[in-house]
Amino acid sequence: MFHPIYKPRIWGGDRIFTHFARRPATAEPIGESWELADLEENQSRIRGGPRDGRPLGELRAEAGRELLGDVPLFEGRFPLLIKFLDAQTRLSVQVHPTEAVARKLGGHVRVKHEAWYVLAAEPDGAIYHGLEPGVTAGVFREAMLSGKVERVLRRVPVRVGQCYYLPSGTVHALGAGVLVAEIQTPSDITYRTYDWGRVDPSTGRPRALHLNQAMECIDFGGPQPQPTQPLSPVAAEGASVSRVTTCESFLIDRVEMVGGAGRTIAGGEPVVWIVLDGSGSIEGPPEAAFSRGDVILLPAAMGNIQVRAEGSLTCLEVTVPH
Repeated sequence: MFHPIYKPRIWGGDRIFTHFARRPATAEPIGESWELADLEENQSRIRGGPRDGRPLGELRAEAGRELLGDVPLFEGRFPLLIKFLDAQTRLSVQVHPTEAVARKLGGHVRVKHEAWYVLAAEPDGAIYHGLEPGVTAGVFREAMLSGKVERVLRRVPVRVGQCYYLPSGTVHALGAGVLVAEIQTPSDITYRTYDWGRVDPSTGRPRALHLNQAMECIDFGGPQPQPTQPLSPVAAEGASVSRVTTCESFLIDRVEMVGGAGRTIAGGEPVVWIVLDGSGSIEGPPEAAFSRGDVILLPAAMGNIQVRAEGSLTCLEVTVPH
């Protein structure tokens, strides 16, 4: 497990702390809690044990195959970035780099596929996911400049327990009153196209927009990706497991266990558990207890790990295709 990295955002609130019963880290509105990160300027630090305080990047460099098995790095980084996002107000309309744009620009510009698993939402909670049919580049640009964005964006009502997939190049925004777990590739590049007329209180000016860069990433002629994928059951002992998202960069399974049940994780690849509800323990070695809101990285070398639920337990289990 790791120490969270809290990110103040003008659209954030305090729901990450209230939902997971955490002590507030600051009075500022927190929009993001980075739970597992291996980026140039954002490194998760291990919480507890003999390596307490050491950054994930050091673990990745030193442990190598013990951590990753046969799973490749993502452009030199651990291949997953895990966050919690609290949208007290709407996020900007945005898009992330496609492979073509990332190759063109290089440097820290990397593809950013992501998925949002809804943890809590207001009754009218929604996301914006892709474009309405027939929206051309010219129509999109005019809508972003005029503020008439609702005419061109596909608004999708959300519900708790649903996962929404956002491949790179998808225009999107998280709606107000929605709390999500975000699973993504390790990239922090976002191109904003519209910010709802907000002014950044720290500068007194609107935040920067990147409309031209964003439009290079959007496929205006092709079909828009579907927001959700059908649930598919996964054979498992000791748990009810459903696959909620499959993509080239990660697989997400929802794992539900009753009190006292055990689940064996075979190892050979890194596994990330995002604890959504309940508590349990890893019977090790090494032994560790976990509870709601914890994000656990199980290295590939920890074969045949036994996870035990203390009460009813719900987690997201994230792995990387290889």
